[in-house]
Amino acid sequence: MPPLPRIGLPPKAVLWVDDESELLEPHRLFLAGKGIDVTVATNADDAVEMIRRKPYDLLLLDEQMPGKRGLDAFREVRELAPTMPVVMISKSEDDATLREALGADVKDYLVKPVSPRQVLAVVTKVLEGPRIRQQAVARAFVERFRAMELERTPDTDWRAWVERFDELMRWDVDLAAAGERGLYDSLRGLYPDMHREFFAYMQTAYPEWLKNLEGDRPPLSIDVVSEFVLPVLARDTRVVFVVVDCMRLDQWRVIEPTVAALFDVETTHYFAVLPTATPYARNSLFSGLFPGEIAARFPDWWGERDDESLNAHERELLEAQLMELKVQASVRYQKISTPLDSDDLERHIATAIGPEGISAFVFNFVDLLTHGRSESAILYEVARDEIALRQLTLQWFQRSALLSVLKEAARKKITVVLTSDHGSIHCTTPATVFAKRDATHNLRYKFGEDLRAERPEQAMLVTNEDLLRLPRRGLGANTLLAVGNTFFVYPTKLREYQSRYRGSFLHGGVTPEECIVPLALLTPK
Repeated sequence: MPPLPRIGLPPKAVLWVDDESELLEPHRLFLAGKGIDVTVATNADDAVEMIRRKPYDLLLLDEQMPGKRGLDAFREVRELAPTMPVVMISKSEDDATLREALGADVKDYLVKPVSPRQVLAVVTKVLEGPRIRQQAVARAFVERFRAMELERTPDTDWRAWVERFDELMRWDVDLAAAGERGLYDSLRGLYPDMHREFFAYMQTAYPEWLKNLEGDRPPLSIDVVSEFVLPVLARDTRVVFVVVDCMRLDQWRVIEPTVAALFDVETTHYFAVLPTATPYARNSLFSGLFPGEIAARFPDWWGERDDESLNAHERELLEAQLMELKVQASVRYQKISTPLDSDDLERHIATAIGPEGISAFVFNFVDLLTHGRSESAILYEVARDEIALRQLTLQWFQRSALLSVLKEAARKKITVVLTSDHGSIHCTTPATVFAKRDATHNLRYKFGEDLRAERPEQAMLVTNEDLLRLPRRGLGANTLLAVGNTFFVYPTKLREYQSRYRGSFLHGGVTPEECIVPLALLTPK
């Protein structure tokens, strides 16, 4: 039974427009018993005048009336009350009328005859649906929370880690959308233990995966093209491959509904290679090689240069991987990093996707957003936490060239593999590290001699780069990877780094947010 209106609130006011007013009395009485006040108008002109004089919560509008059609009246009502929801009621089962009504953005469409309970159901859905869904999310989380607290075992394997993290991200998105701040804070209280346990797990498991690639391990960055892209290419002779740099699982979850309007969506996950930073993770993704193997095989493309230049050969790395796998396919590659890049792609969208082979697109907006946040006070305020970052990501996506690419692929019935190279984490805790002058300057990972963290539990120390299949840096070189929500600071620059980087979204470390990456297979509807 639909819930009664909350105590203390006035009854909902509904205006029902229908020339057969004598048939509405049973409906009016039934709805009144449920706390819904129904006013009846017998024609569209009277209804418009009534709306001028008084606000209503919902309009029930008959489509076929003498004089003005319901859809014509709807357009007038929209000018007077642009936010008032409208439900169309009609005797017509004609598909064209239904499409016209839904295209005009009515909330629902009922075909006569209708029962009082049918009307109650649609009124409740429109007026109380969001609140009912919020209450359902809250109840479900309260029932599940205790079990989630207890589901902590040191023997968790990679599949269980994916399931655990995926569930946390779903609750994170749902509770935030429901506005349940107290429950959301309870959920976030689970994260510190998750981070500690994931660090302990990865410290042992990750080197074992790399030591025995034929063993039981998750898909890694090196497997994305061979395991997910090439099977689609072999089946269809063409595929669109999209990499959204630095996209977390929760960011994917908020844009997924928009994508699902165009495609059947199947989401899976893979683990990014360490460090979870663009030069390492994305090059491994395109090449099918670990960073150390890239540096050894293509030394001209890998050296002691700035990070951005290390990603200048992604197309060549993808072509080299195809050659290694003896796959003959053409490659189109486009990187979108600036508004000019985006505008250029939009102008040439009809020819951006090749007639065959792999059409690869790299979108850098999300990564630029997280990096730029520490440099811009305005951006810092706009994306001050995970919830705001998701909202900003969704707003970007809905107006992006990426959505245009997906629409074009859907129109041409081309399957898309959409993923990221790594995620990011909201860093609020400084971790003091000691290093020599040769140490790299990254905030979540460092290479250099005699590296160490003041508190060992805040970083994963690796003294042999071969364990991570990283490029060799010489004797005595260590690798330090941040864990939890920490960022590295030097004792001599503690205050400077704290004021500048606290609250930043960073990557390169060892957390589920950075390591467990969404990968979606998008099949056109």
